Amino acid sequence: MKNLIKNFFAVEEVSAHCDGPCGVYDPADARIKAEAVLSMTKKILAMAAPDPSDAAAVVAYNNTMSRYIAIKEDQAHGTKTDILVLWTDFFKPQHLEATPDLHDKIWKATKLCSACKTTVSLESAEALMAAVEDIHNIFWAAKGRDVAYYTAS
Repeated sequence: MKNLIKNFFAVEEVSAHCDGPCGVYDPADARIKAEAVLSMTKKILAMAAPDPSDAAAVVAYNNTMSRYIAIKEDQAHGTKTDILVLWTDFFKPQHLEATPDLHDKIWKATKLCSACKTTVSLESAEALMAAVEDIHNIFWAAKGRDVAYYTAS
């Protein structure tokens, strides 16, 4: 089937050094997602369980809590993906020379993503934000640019 399609549609074979040959990378996506993790963690911790005899309140509470948890876990996974894409596609040996502990920083940041998925820890969520800020600073230094780190909230 593959050869049949090639016979009808002649295309030039191409290759790239990474998943996205555009060369456009930015840790901003990781920051936005990590910030959502922090926000959802705060919201979860602030929720008070309703009186168990109030069925409507229990349903509303469970609905809201499950939504917060789903968002937190999805955004933590997305943060991990964004960090790993920078790690595997952007960072090169010369970046490791400039930042010898880059392996460790990336590893710890992705472990924090996992911790944020599996727990409800304000400490982990705040540590993830700090790790993403560190990666932001390393990334922009590697590009020779001074780009301010900011948060949306």
